[in-house]
Amino acid sequence: MRKVSATIITRDEEAKVERALTSLAGVADEILVVDSLSRDSTVEICRRHADRVIERAWLGYRAQKQFAAEQAAFDWVLSLDADEVLGPDLREQLKAWKQLPADDPRAGYRVRRRTRFLGRWIDHTSWASDWQLRLFDRRRASWQGGRVHESVRAAGEVGRLEGVLEHYTYESVSEYLAQLENFSRLAAADAFERGRRCSWPRLLLLPPWEFGRNFLLARGFLDGVPGLAVSVLCAVSVFFKQLKLYELQQGLAPPPEEG
Repeated sequence: MRKVSATIITRDEEAKVERALTSLAGVADEILVVDSLSRDSTVEICRRHADRVIERAWLGYRAQKQFAAEQAAFDWVLSLDADEVLGPDLREQLKAWKQLPADDPRAGYRVRRRTRFLGRWIDHTSWASDWQLRLFDRRRASWQGGRVHESVRAAGEVGRLEGVLEHYTYESVSEYLAQLENFSRLAAADAFERGRRCSWPRLLLLPPWEFGRNFLLARGFLDGVPGLAVSVLCAVSVFFKQLKLYELQQGLAPPPEEG
């Protein structure tokens, strides 16, 4: 039988994390939370459901998630964000997977993440085709990436589980816009370090391309007003990232540390 540690990183997630934790009951052999000095009741909520809660200063998304994987009791790690929930089918698939022989030729498994926004599930746009490597053998995989868009990279074959990871993302447009400053700043810093630069053609052309890619090519219009909102917000995000990149290359803003 396979043993699995579930890991979650948190910082001021009292409104969302309990749903994630309860979805792990009966699936994870250990639930480990790494909290970044939350100022709300996140830690108290986590202690009611998790086997261990480690409080640690924030060092960035990638570093925090890798630390959680390294602290896990078992080599197989199931990583969730605080706003994610194991769907019923995924729970059953994970339980069945755990009953298989301990040796697994695969280094990890991707799951399909389905996002809920403005009261409905988003089945189109770039938010819909979202396969995430979240179940992995830490001996053969690790968290990689920059300040944002971190992901697990595995040295070996990767399989898929067909169940859904439910993503209860931003509760409102206001929450999205509140996060936009931080994410665009960090994404711009990563791009700057890779040698990317902003130019007026990119600033002019990339946002409308991003809107058209989501709303037309990925058929976001089929998701109604939420699909339109996602398409517009993705374009706005690209615009702000380019502006932040321009600030960096002009020396108008200092390069940020980890997010």
